[in-house]
Amino acid sequence: MSRNVWTVIGVIVAVVIAWWLVDVLFHLAWMVARLSIVAVVAVIVFFVIRALVAKRD
Repeated sequence: MSRNVWTVIGVIVAVVIAWWLVDVLFHLAWMVARLSIVAVVAVIVFFVIRALVAKRD
């Protein structure tokens, strides 16, 4: 009986840890994707501003 209880507790702890790890990994992956998108948009905006300033000279 005691082994069954520890098995159930072990499964619950494993699921909680896995849930937390997946949440952290998805959060980090989303942050990297968002930073990549921001970098691409920043480069585009930089070149647009540079082109506008170059036309005025």
